[in-house]
Amino acid sequence: MNNHTHHHDDHDHEDHHDHSEFTTQTPLRADAFELSDDAKIDIIAGHFKSIMETLGLDLSDDSLKGTPRRVAKMYVKESFWGLNPEAKPTVSHFKNKFKYQQILLEKDIQFYTNCEHHFVPFFGNAHVAYIPNGKVIGLSKLNRIVEYYSKRPQVQERMTMQIAQELKSILGTENVAVIINAKHLCVASRGIKDNSSHTTTAEYCGLFNEPENRLELHRLLSIV
Repeated sequence: MNNHTHHHDDHDHEDHHDHSEFTTQTPLRADAFELSDDAKIDIIAGHFKSIMETLGLDLSDDSLKGTPRRVAKMYVKESFWGLNPEAKPTVSHFKNKFKYQQILLEKDIQFYTNCEHHFVPFFGNAHVAYIPNGKVIGLSKLNRIVEYYSKRPQVQERMTMQIAQELKSILGTENVAVIINAKHLCVASRGIKDNSSHTTTAEYCGLFNEPENRLELHRLLSIV
């Protein structure tokens, strides 16, 4: 199995796909949320109907006539709800009363997102780790953070860094690591049609830049 790995240390935001204006923030227009969800669904359904008709499809067919609205609802309510900052999960934290100061790892958090270049899926697992200082958060909240940043058109490098930045903000620590392993259908189904390759991205921050902590994290990831 081919595996492509991209690593990011602090302040290392090299763009491995040569995007000329890569940013860790999802590019959004200033008026992105002026329309209601229902209005967006109506507009998207109309545009998608035009796309289908341009392709030559007969939308009077029972199997096709509902497709434009189904796609529009999927985009707004399911695939891309994470675009709206009001949907960001509320994450409460707790005092680290056990004084735990070793690596805390949540591995194999499954996600499903869409590549912003072709609007086709990429999916896989995220591994999220941090070394607590005075705060810890519920493990399920790590899953919710990954889900939130996956529910938008994405680039794997950006998603990796967004999750890390959010955790640093919530936990009040730089000691965060995020590793994402994903399969991209834009690679599997287009061009060279490579069905075996996966892409790995990693963001190591704070104490995870120290070799012993990084090695310990990798050891924990290897435990079945």
